[in-house]
Amino acid sequence: MNAPSTEISIGEALAWARKHIAPRDARLLLCHICRTSTAHLAAWPEEPLSAAQWKVFQHIVDRRITGEPIAYLTGEREFYGRTFFVNASVLIPRPETELLIELAIAHFAAVPHPRVLDLGTGSGVLAITLALELDHPEITAIDASRDALAVAAANALRYGVDVSFLWSDWYALLKHEERFHLIVSNPPYVIEDDPHLTQGDLRFEPLTALASGQDGLHALTAIIADASRHLENGGWLFLEHGYNHAAAVQKLLADAGFDHIASWKDLAGIERVTAGRWKE
Repeated sequence: MNAPSTEISIGEALAWARKHIAPRDARLLLCHICRTSTAHLAAWPEEPLSAAQWKVFQHIVDRRITGEPIAYLTGEREFYGRTFFVNASVLIPRPETELLIELAIAHFAAVPHPRVLDLGTGSGVLAITLALELDHPEITAIDASRDALAVAAANALRYGVDVSFLWSDWYALLKHEERFHLIVSNPPYVIEDDPHLTQGDLRFEPLTALASGQDGLHALTAIIADASRHLENGGWLFLEHGYNHAAAVQKLLADAGFDHIASWKDLAGIERVTAGRWKE
């Protein structure tokens, strides 16, 4: 790309970027680099960028042109009203996953010191948000990616919460006697040959956090099959899943011996979370 090489103002930098990427993206990226707000950009368009800021801005605009997600370019994403660190080793948090938080709070807000397990924690948004929203919970968060756990640990430090992080393939390295009142998971659930995996942001996200077999149910099946070994009597399992998985997940839960099985819709009207209670 041809870009000005002399001193450049905020307004000039944005005008240049808007020729190559969406205006909103340009504003977000420049706000990130300048550590300021969109209101400041609008109010002071004549303010000059430093040479270093201009160089970095050109670089991340180049990356955005290739389709790299804004969250990875800024290293942050908002979830449930808080900002979390993210990078290419973790799935980018999405608004529909907030439904898991809302349901967990609805079921456990009045329960003191609940023991919670987050399976496939990724950036840690579920574990850390529940640590902040529930009544002094004891939370364990598991992931099979050490790189993802490093991101989650950084987020826990950012918010000053105590979460026990464990590297494991689902329940494999949990102690046999460990039991929880609540298990939550946003596991991989995309069909492995889904064409969307080669489009948009998904091209840059870790495939292991997205795809799960030919029907998208491989991880969900594994989680449900062994959940009873680590749930207290009357404990709950809440699972995020694909847009067309609710009936299949309900059957998996019923076949595994769960009751009080139900599904909930996200803001788009899609059945996105299904849960069951382990029989007392």
